[in-house]
Amino acid sequence: ISLGLVGSEMCIRDRPYTNDKIILALQDLQTILTDIKNRKFKPFYFLYGEEAFFIDQISDYIEDNVLTEEERGFNQMTLYGRDVSVEDIVSNAKRYPMMAERQVIIVKEAQDLSRTIEKLVSYAENPQPTTLLVVCYKYKKLDKRKKLYKALNKEGVLFEGKKLYDNQISPWIIRTLKSQGYGITQKASHMLAEFLGSDLGKVSNELNKLKLILPKGTEITPEHIEENIGISKDFNNFELQNAIGEKNKLKAHRIINYFSQNPKDNPIVLTSALLFSFFSKLLQVHSLSNINDKSVATALGISPYFSKDYITAARNYSMRDSSKAISLLRDMDLKSKGVDSNAIPSGDLLKEFLVKIMD
Repeated sequence: ISLGLVGSEMCIRDRPYTNDKIILALQDLQTILTDIKNRKFKPFYFLYGEEAFFIDQISDYIEDNVLTEEERGFNQMTLYGRDVSVEDIVSNAKRYPMMAERQVIIVKEAQDLSRTIEKLVSYAENPQPTTLLVVCYKYKKLDKRKKLYKALNKEGVLFEGKKLYDNQISPWIIRTLKSQGYGITQKASHMLAEFLGSDLGKVSNELNKLKLILPKGTEITPEHIEENIGISKDFNNFELQNAIGEKNKLKAHRIINYFSQNPKDNPIVLTSALLFSFFSKLLQVHSLSNINDKSVATALGISPYFSKDYITAARNYSMRDSSKAISLLRDMDLKSKGVDSNAIPSGDLLKEFLVKIMD
């Protein structure tokens, strides 16, 4: 049940995620899942929030593990918000199980009931003890001022799946793999985060592919990712950022040439977004009174492992240079979208940017 999840409102309330808090949140989620494994059930699980991946993981675990295969035929039901009313849900929840200790009712896509969801209040205040009701209320928030939130907080489990920020994906990958008996290098985790983005479902699918191929105890390296997922360990946005930071013109131009030959796998919109973030962070570094590994890591919310890259880049690019780069990236982004320019190949736009910022 080590799922690498974060976001439990049961123990964490309205705290922004930092890397340390990802660890705490994972532990809280593990508590919920461990309770289910140990048959310590609550009658009502209300799962809500922006990150559907977390909601699916919990509801799937309940669906697969609370009842035996024989019990599911009569005592497990999946409803969909678009097809039922709150009254239908309550009516089913009040039924008694057949030849089993409890029944499980899972309501998927419950956000379709957002206008009437408060009608669950009376049931939430007095839930059927032999029913385990799971409501999946994706992409929505529950108003904490309303009676439903207060009733659920008292009688059931409230879980909010919060979206992770981009700089939290890599730590999440590391913690998730560690909980499942694998290691991963810092560079490899950042390759995955940079290439796959913040879609945790997509990231999880790629991690599952690696786990099918590699034995437990393996430390996943960039070579593993290149061989099994198809992300180049040498020609990617992460390496381009480092080459620019180091003012390594030859390496940067080689990467841009590779991007030019493989534009579908290396869309300019992702490259420009990453470089914009990079130079924005350099401005933050220049604003620090004392620039060292710890102060940079704290200010940027990154692992100290990567602080040296930003310190090196700050030596190579002054505050004025960084501001100039941001301005050039804005222009490049507009040109890539056809604003005030004909269809200029993305490779040419990137080469123009390199010449202007690195020479």
